[in-house]
Amino acid sequence: MATVFEEKNISKAVLRMGLPAMLGQLTTLIYNIADTFFVSLTKEPAMIAAVTLCTPILLIIMSVASVFGMGGNSVIARLLGEDKNTEVRKTLNFCLYAMVLSGIMILLAGILFMEPIAGLSGADAENMAYTKDYLKYVFLGAPFIILSNGLVHLFRSMGFIKESTIGLALGNSINIVFDFVFIVLLDWGTAGAALATSFGFFCSTVYYLVCMIGAERKGNQLVTLSVKQFAPHKKMVGSVIAIGIPGALITVLLSVSNIVLNNFIGIYGSDAVASYGIAYKVDMVPIMLSVGLSQGVAPLIGYYYGAGKRERMSQAMKTSTIYGIFLGAIFLAVFCLLGTNLAGVFLHDESLIHQAGYFIRMLGLSAPMLGIINMVTGYFQALGVAVKSLLITIMRNVVLFIPAVIVLNRLWQLNGVIAAQPVVETILAIICIVMYAKDSGVQKPVSPDRQSDSR
Repeated sequence: MATVFEEKNISKAVLRMGLPAMLGQLTTLIYNIADTFFVSLTKEPAMIAAVTLCTPILLIIMSVASVFGMGGNSVIARLLGEDKNTEVRKTLNFCLYAMVLSGIMILLAGILFMEPIAGLSGADAENMAYTKDYLKYVFLGAPFIILSNGLVHLFRSMGFIKESTIGLALGNSINIVFDFVFIVLLDWGTAGAALATSFGFFCSTVYYLVCMIGAERKGNQLVTLSVKQFAPHKKMVGSVIAIGIPGALITVLLSVSNIVLNNFIGIYGSDAVASYGIAYKVDMVPIMLSVGLSQGVAPLIGYYYGAGKRERMSQAMKTSTIYGIFLGAIFLAVFCLLGTNLAGVFLHDESLIHQAGYFIRMLGLSAPMLGIINMVTGYFQALGVAVKSLLITIMRNVVLFIPAVIVLNRLWQLNGVIAAQPVVETILAIICIVMYAKDSGVQKPVSPDRQSDSR
């Protein structure tokens, strides 16, 4: 099968895998901003609060998709490298039906326990009704939210790069369009925002399933929707879950660190929160692009590992890391030069603009480090060593970050809190370099005549 995995030029292979994934992450970022933007047009603070409160619930649903999407991604890529097509087909089929079952279970649990879940999310009497309106349609769309977010990873693992990107862009674009229709034109408020989100994921899921049916009819031996192929065994399930759960926990831990940070910034008042909120939105661009690059290249690394092509794996890793660092350096330069101008796009008060501009420049210091951290994290996930990628995430969001926020807050108050991110990212980048160097020393290059039995 002549795919991107067989591309002789490593730089070309990295770009073919990485660029579409980066584009997909950008569309996701745009739709996240759009949800908040259209709800804010209602000028109803309780509605805006409800969307904010429900975001962690939506992230938890997406993290379930990561269990089977990211877990299946790593396993399938390595199986392809080992030329085990039958196992690829069975693993894909297991992940697909596991996501369907998980989505149905979340739908039922969400509908049955909606009010307690809304209460746990922080809803009060003022915004409870809006929160429940949002949650209702998110839970109804849970199967499609999980399938869409999971299938995009599975498609990448099999080299269906174009299809994975189109599906992601399609879902996010439809969400934005229907945000306008449901919220602005029909005045459905938070219910409209959630309905638009679920409908977008529904459309992308349909697109992915149509692609799978088309591939199966064309004789693709890797793709099947047949229930008869649903034959999970202990080793397969264990491999997917062992990689997928740490991947899902990454999202959860990121949410925890953001909550801690928001609480510390909140000490300095709403203006500080507003300034940081804008700076964080701007900083999300290099973050999402870096994540997209690492997620896009991960199947390539997994394939080379499974095929015993250690030298090509090393080249792909080094090339993508250099690209990531270079991309981060570009954003750092842009933020340093235009940070205040970027803040002025969102804010009108001069003092807030200057404060947010300073925050943008400060957060931008970590941008080049992202190319190292995210690529090393993706590397360990691709090799099936998910515990190490989880360890990096724990260090990033708990072990290093929380103490850094506490200490730097005592030393330099608000500026110290903001500085915690670049300080932690710099330290973590060094740790990641050491971890990768140690692991790559173990993963010795395999000669071509021994690649078939290198594992």
